[in-house]
Amino acid sequence: MEAKLSEMQKAEVLIEALPYIQRFNRKIIVVKYGGSAMVDEQLKHQVIQDVVLLKLVGFKPIIVHGGGKEISRWVNKVGMEPRFVNGLRVTDEATMEIAEMVLNKVNKSLVQLVGELGVKAVGISGKDGMLLKCEKKLSKGQDIGFVGNITQVNPKIILDLLEKDFLPIICPIGCDGKFQSYNINADDAACAVARAVNAEKLAFLTDVEGLYRDFEDKNTLISEMSAGEARQFVESGCLGGGMLPKLLNCVEAVENGVSRVHILDGRIPHCLLLEIFTNRGIGTVIHAEPDEPAEEQN
Repeated sequence: MEAKLSEMQKAEVLIEALPYIQRFNRKIIVVKYGGSAMVDEQLKHQVIQDVVLLKLVGFKPIIVHGGGKEISRWVNKVGMEPRFVNGLRVTDEATMEIAEMVLNKVNKSLVQLVGELGVKAVGISGKDGMLLKCEKKLSKGQDIGFVGNITQVNPKIILDLLEKDFLPIICPIGCDGKFQSYNINADDAACAVARAVNAEKLAFLTDVEGLYRDFEDKNTLISEMSAGEARQFVESGCLGGGMLPKLLNCVEAVENGVSRVHILDGRIPHCLLLEIFTNRGIGTVIHAEPDEPAEEQN
């Protein structure tokens, strides 16, 4: 009897997922992959399983990944000290060389994981096909080296890969008009890519459960809000730390055509599937339609 109940539960899960599979079939979803889910090997495999499943049921996923912790590890390994200004890595010539090496290494390891699950993936950087053109980014007027601010996105290479049934995996290295390499914040890169390809969804895997009205009170998790409400929340001054620029990125993505942006706890196994294919979801969704019912937000 217990076995039969278990099988029925599995069937119910699949039926619950059906309307979302139908609704988002052939739609583009950008997954910004970073945080603990990149460090923990079990979580890493679960995230890749989620993305592969999305691909196999008809989505068109794109992964944009970071690698900050791995870059810091290698900077320490060669006897240098990582330096940050206002939360941004100071990237001199030597650090830029390490960052590009590490991010490309991470990129190809993700390509391999996807390939092992039977899906064709192609790893590229923002330099390929001049995907991410950028300029030097200052931190409150201070020069922090080869840190890039995206000025233009050429999505043709991504769209071509999607058309040929490949899963693009992008590392956030770009270049300027003189082909100087720049390290780009992965959140910025994910938002820019999502806007350029008219993505239906953009999902951020983070190390927090979602967005809170009061971070000290875990009962104040916000399940969903409109872009207008999110911008008011930013301007209220209630939000601080690393979540402020992330939320601004989310708002700008929605205001520029991305239908929904999800902030998810990447430490939860299979968080992508739980958010996209279940009625309630698990994180915070920011959307363009202020009066759309919450259960329709997935």
